[in-house]
Amino acid sequence: MLRRKTTSTPVGRNGGIGVINRAAKSGVDRRAFLRGSGLAIGGLAAIGATGGTVARADMSEYPALAGAEKIRSVCTHCAVGCTVIAEVENGVWFGQEPGYDSPFNLGGHCAKGAAVRETAHGERRLKYPMKKVGGVWERISWDQAIEEIGDQITSIKEESGPDSVYWLGSAKHNNEQAYLFRKFAAYWGTNNVDHQARICHSTTVAGVANTWGYGAMTNSFNDIHNSKAIFLIGGNPAEAHPVSLLHLLKAKEENSAPLIVCDPRYTRTAAHADEYVRFRPGTDVALVWGILYHIFDNGWEDKEFIRTRVWGMDQIREEVARWTPEEVERVTGAPGSQLRRVARQLSENRPGTVIWCMGGTQHTNGNNNTRAYCILQLALGNIGISGGGTNIFRGHDNVQGATDLGVLADTLPGYYGLSDGSWAHWARVWEEDLDWLKSNFDVMEGKGADGADRMMMNETGIPVSRWIDGVLEDAENIDQPNNTRAMIFWGHAPNSQTRMTEMKTAMEKLDLLVVIDPYPTLTAVMNDREDGVYILPASTQYETRGSVTASNRSLQWRDRIVEPLFESLPDHTIMAKFATKLGFADRIFRNIAVENGEPSIEDITREFNRGMWTIGYTGQSPERLKTHMANQHTFDKTTLRAVGGPADGDYYGLPWPSWGTPEMNHPGTANLYDMSLPVAEGGLTFRARFGVERDGENLLAEGVYSVGSEIEDGYPEFTMQMLRDLGWDSDLTQDEVDSINRVAGFPDGRPEATTAPAEGATDGEEVGEKTMTGEIESDYQQKTGGVNWKTDLSGGIQRVAIARGCAPFGNAKARAVVWTFPDPVPLHREPLYTPRRDLVAEYGTYEDKKFWRLPTRYASIQENDFSEEYPLILTSGRLVEYEGGGDESRSNRWLAELQQEMFVEMNPRDANDLGVRDGDDVWVEGPEKGKVLVKAMVTPRVGEGVAFMPFHFGGIFEGRDLRDKYPEGADPYVLGESTNIAQTYGYDSVTQMQETKCTLCKIYTA
Repeated sequence: MLRRKTTSTPVGRNGGIGVINRAAKSGVDRRAFLRGSGLAIGGLAAIGATGGTVARADMSEYPALAGAEKIRSVCTHCAVGCTVIAEVENGVWFGQEPGYDSPFNLGGHCAKGAAVRETAHGERRLKYPMKKVGGVWERISWDQAIEEIGDQITSIKEESGPDSVYWLGSAKHNNEQAYLFRKFAAYWGTNNVDHQARICHSTTVAGVANTWGYGAMTNSFNDIHNSKAIFLIGGNPAEAHPVSLLHLLKAKEENSAPLIVCDPRYTRTAAHADEYVRFRPGTDVALVWGILYHIFDNGWEDKEFIRTRVWGMDQIREEVARWTPEEVERVTGAPGSQLRRVARQLSENRPGTVIWCMGGTQHTNGNNNTRAYCILQLALGNIGISGGGTNIFRGHDNVQGATDLGVLADTLPGYYGLSDGSWAHWARVWEEDLDWLKSNFDVMEGKGADGADRMMMNETGIPVSRWIDGVLEDAENIDQPNNTRAMIFWGHAPNSQTRMTEMKTAMEKLDLLVVIDPYPTLTAVMNDREDGVYILPASTQYETRGSVTASNRSLQWRDRIVEPLFESLPDHTIMAKFATKLGFADRIFRNIAVENGEPSIEDITREFNRGMWTIGYTGQSPERLKTHMANQHTFDKTTLRAVGGPADGDYYGLPWPSWGTPEMNHPGTANLYDMSLPVAEGGLTFRARFGVERDGENLLAEGVYSVGSEIEDGYPEFTMQMLRDLGWDSDLTQDEVDSINRVAGFPDGRPEATTAPAEGATDGEEVGEKTMTGEIESDYQQKTGGVNWKTDLSGGIQRVAIARGCAPFGNAKARAVVWTFPDPVPLHREPLYTPRRDLVAEYGTYEDKKFWRLPTRYASIQENDFSEEYPLILTSGRLVEYEGGGDESRSNRWLAELQQEMFVEMNPRDANDLGVRDGDDVWVEGPEKGKVLVKAMVTPRVGEGVAFMPFHFGGIFEGRDLRDKYPEGADPYVLGESTNIAQTYGYDSVTQMQETKCTLCKIYTA
C-alpha cells in the first residue's frame, strides 16, 4: 500500500482538488489511484484528469532539489523513441518527466514509459555474476565468470568449431553495442548471430527491401499528421505503441482521415476506428487482394505513378482478378461490400498511409503479407509522398538499429551481406587482415555446391527462431560442421519464441548456457539443469550512453543517467572482457579507445560511420546527434525539420540515409522515395537494386526524377566508371581519388609510366601486366571503375552524385513482383495448422525444403488434419502494461499491479459451447501437446472460433510454478504461463520468421 506522507499537495490547476490530493486524503493504493485518475486506460485520458492539459512539474516547488541535474535519455520499451528526462542529484535518479520538446512523444508517456526509473533502480535486478552448481545459484566474481566461460567456449570451438557457439544478441543494445556485437561474432568466426528482429519484423525487412530498396518505415509517426486516410492491419498501437496513437488521432481529428483497422480481434485501437474489418487470422494477402480488386475494377489506381515508377503490376492484376468479393469472403470472412467501402475510402482520401506490425509479419507467408501491403500503396500512388508511405511500427526500442547494425545471421552491418566483397569492405573499415578474419571461420571441404568447399564465412547462420533445431537436429542434417553446443543469451527473452517444450529440451542438452541481462529472464529457470548455467548482470541503457534508432529511422543520443548499479557492467564493457580473454582485444579495438575497460562509445559510432554507406549511417556523427537532442525544441513537430538554431535544416535525428560524411551535413531523409525534394535536402528515388532490365522490360524509372537532378530519367546505381562516363569524375578531390584507388587495390594510386611519353601524348604507357607478361591490359580502369557508392570509403562518389542532384543508389522502379522469392507474386497460402481443410488443396503451403542450414517442414505438417481435436484458432499479441518476454516489466512494481494474471480471451459462443465461464481456470493446449493453465476471459473482443493470449508472461510452465528456481530476490513480481508453450512449428519461406498468429488449440476447464 502506497500512501502519501505529506499534506502539502498542490491544488488542481482549475482551483479544485486534484486526483493526487484525493488520493492523499483517502490513502488509496496505486491501482486505485490510476483507476480514479483515468491513467490506467491510457495517456489521453490523463489529460481530462488534469483539467484539460498536462502540467510541467515546477522544480521551484522542491527547493531542496532545485539544483538537480536533468539528463535526457530515450525510453527503453517500444521504438516510438520517447524522450525521458531524468532528474538526478548526487548520482541518484529520483524523478523523471516526459520530454515536452521531443517531436515524438510531445510530453506524453505510456504506462511503461512513466515507470522506466524503476527499470534501472528496480530491486529485482541481477546484482552480481552467478553460476549454478548442483542446482544452487552461487555468487562469483566477474573475473571468474569470464575466465570459466571463456575457457569453456574455447574448448567447444577447438572440438566442434566456432559455429557450435551461438551468440544471441539484442534489440535492447544501443547502436554502438549492436555494431560491436556483430563485429565480435565476426572475430570469433561465426555467422550464428541473431536477435529479436528475426521473430518480429524480418519479413518486413525482406518484403519491403525487395520491393523498393530499403526495408524500413518510409515516413514517420509525425508525417501521419498529413495523412488523409489511415489503413492499419496487424497492429494495435493503442497497447503496443501507445504514444504513437497521438499522431494517428491528430490526422483523424484534423484531417477527418478515416481510420480503417483490420484485425481478427476488436482491439483498443479498433475502438477508435471509423471502419473495423474483422478477418480470419492468416488471410492477409486475400484481404488486401480483395481491396485491390475493387480499386482495379473501378479504375481507382494511380495509372501514371504505376507507369513511371512500378514494374510488374500487370502480373499483380492477374492474381487480384481471381479474388472476387465472393472468394474473398469465403477465405477471409470479410464481406465484399465492406471491402468495397474500404477501397473507396482509400481511393477518395489520398494520400493515405498503411501501418502494420507483427500481426502481419509473424506468419509462414509473412513476406507475402508485407509485399501485399506495399503493392496496395504502389497501386494508389501513396509512396514517396508526405502523408503516405508504409509506416511500420517496430517493437523494441532499438530493434531497427540492431537490424541496421547487422545483428543478423545473414549480413554484416548495413545489410552488406556475407559475400567475399562484403567481408573485404568491412576488413578495410576495420583495417583488419582479411586472411586473418577468414582463418577464424570453418571450411566444410567438399560440402558446397557441385562438390566445392563450403566456406562458412559466406553462409547464412542459423536464425534465432531455429536455434532449438541447431541443438536437437541430427548433425548430418545441418549445413554446418557440428551441432550448437553453447548458447549465449545476451538480452533476449526465450518466452518470446514458439515451441517452448522443445526449447526446454534443447537448453538441457547444451554444454553451456549463459544469460547476460539486467534481469535473469526465463532462460535461467525454465530448464532443469543442475549446472553449466551462468548469469551475468548487464547494465540497463540508462547506465550507459550511445545512439538508438527509432522506428522512423531517426537516431537519438542517450546520455548516461547514473553509473552502473550493483556489480552490473555495460554490454560493450562485457564484450571487451570477453575479447581480452579470447585474445583479439587488440585487433577488435584497433581504432576504438578503451578506458578503464570500457570501449569509447563515440569511437564506435565513428567507426560504423566510416563503413555503413549502403543505408546512410555515415552522416550521423556523435556531435550532430548530441546537438539534436540538446535542441529538440527547434524541430518542427510535423516535418521534423529544424527551423533555425544550431541544427537548422536538419531533420530530427538525421533519419537514414544521411548521405556522405558528417562534414557534408546532409540533413537526413524524413520520407523515403520523395522526388519533390532535391536529394541534398532529403529527397529520394526508388533504389536501383535489382538491375536495369528484366525479361526485356526496363526496370529504371520512366522520365521521372528528383528535383534538381541533372539526369532527367531513370539511371543505375553510381560507380566510379559511371562518373567517368558522365564526365563527373573531375568533381572528386584528390583525397577522394586516392581513397578510391586504395579500395580498388592501388594504394600507390594510378600506375605510373615506365618510359617517357610519346610525342603528343600526355601520359606514358600504363604499367601493368602488358609490359610484364604479354597482351594483358592493366586492370586499373576496371578495378577502380568498379568501386561504387557502397564501397567508396571517402564518400566522394556519393558527394558528387548528390551535388548533381542524383541519388547515389540510382533511380529505378519499385518491383511488385520479386522473382527471387518462392512466390514472386504474393499468394495466399493456408497456415500449416489451419481449421479450413476445404481450402488446403487450392491454397496449400510450400513443400518441405532445406534453407538457413536446416530442414524446414511445410506440407508434411499441413497434410495432417488437426482441426477436429483442436478446433479453435490461437493467436497472440501485446498488452499495454508489459513488453517483450515481460521479465523486465513484470519486475516493475508499478506495472505489475496493473495486470497480475495470464489469461485467454474466448468468444462467448465458444465459451458456452465448452462450458467455460469468465474467470475459470482453463487449459489451452496446442496440437504439438504444449499446454498452459490460464484464466478464461470471455469477451466478444475475439470472433467465434478464435482465442487470444498475450505473450509477455513466464515463470509458470505447464502448471508448474518456477518461482523457487530464480536467484534469491530476482523473481519477477508477476509470473504466468507463456503462450508460446502452446504455440507451434511454422516458419516464413524467406526469413524463417516464426508463426505466432495462427495455429490451433483446444480449451478445457482445469
